[in-house]
Amino acid sequence: MNMRSDNSYMSAARQSVRVALFNGTLRPGHDGVTRVLYKLLDHLLLAGTPVECFSAIVPEDNAQPVPMHLVPSVRFPLYPDYRLALPGWNAFARALRQFSPTVIHVNSPCSLGCAAVRYGQHFGIPVVATYHTHFPKYATYYKLPALEPCGWNYLRSLYNGCERVYVPSRPILNELAAQGIHNLEWLPHGVDAEVFHPRHRSDGWRRAHGLEDKTVVLFAGRLVWEKDLRTLVDAWTILRTRHRDAALVLAGDGPARAELAALLPDALFLGHLSGEDLTTAFASSEIFLFPSTTETFGNVILEAMASGVVPVCADAGGAADLIEHGTTGRLFRPRDAEDCAHQTSLLLSQPSVRDAYGLRALARARMQSWGSVFSRLMESYCVTVASGFSRTSSRHRRAA
Repeated sequence: MNMRSDNSYMSAARQSVRVALFNGTLRPGHDGVTRVLYKLLDHLLLAGTPVECFSAIVPEDNAQPVPMHLVPSVRFPLYPDYRLALPGWNAFARALRQFSPTVIHVNSPCSLGCAAVRYGQHFGIPVVATYHTHFPKYATYYKLPALEPCGWNYLRSLYNGCERVYVPSRPILNELAAQGIHNLEWLPHGVDAEVFHPRHRSDGWRRAHGLEDKTVVLFAGRLVWEKDLRTLVDAWTILRTRHRDAALVLAGDGPARAELAALLPDALFLGHLSGEDLTTAFASSEIFLFPSTTETFGNVILEAMASGVVPVCADAGGAADLIEHGTTGRLFRPRDAEDCAHQTSLLLSQPSVRDAYGLRALARARMQSWGSVFSRLMESYCVTVASGFSRTSSRHRRAA
């Protein structure tokens, strides 16, 4: 293809991008994936890009920023608040044909995402995907390690049917490549540094929770065991004997909450937080302790850093890409409660050192805006759509 025709395909692609988004749930604020998805919707709407969504869970009509199509589903036994779409594309094919997307973007490798990939392949619509959740690693937490190879086989089949697979951190990208998944593209998430900001620190919030004289160690996220919460429990058991002036605060909810509350009787459980409540909790803390080893990125880590809070995280997945150990935070050996406690203790014992870390973490977070991330994504959409135009034109020329 010559440069002139290449430019014409790109020009046509920019004018023709119509995005169909597929995700397991569209319940606002449900998890990190949906939070990223709604940020993407904001950007697409601002850019004037036509977009429609398909999911097994959608909000009420008056809360939908774009058309959202509900597909038939069944309850997922391991997570009652998740639903699995029934197999196949019959449930969404008519709506998708009417919308006529030029690119399908899959955000979950569930049955709905699989059907969307197959639909795109069958009808010649380019499909891209974002690798949000490290599902094969979950088998360990459910004591079913034999299922991990099955998980990788499924993901290879699914993602190798996509034109591009966006991966938010380089360690995860390298792992996917080693597992034989192709067409990978590094595309990190961003943070709104005006929403998550140190100015939201509140002495009133700290007094209201009895934390005015405490060094607050915060965990934020879903309370599920695959977040390595047993490491958190064991590390805090060590820390609370060494640092009587520290307090553990957990922001989030999930099926592990009741058992965690029994294991951490002196911890403060705030439940699910969003909006101003969440930004205040971040900015009013000193340390963000996050032991998860299954994060593809770790949005909450970057939100903590943007709030001026020092992250202490497992040296795995997204955290290893976000944190420079000894500069913007501390990393500990995965699932090692002793090392987790040690790295946290260093910061609890040295407030001035902790403050310096916080300033560097803040500067690092401010380099990663959502605007720059989604501009790169839009450019990738255009290249993908242009490639589709090019292939279609080539087929027409060969037929002629």
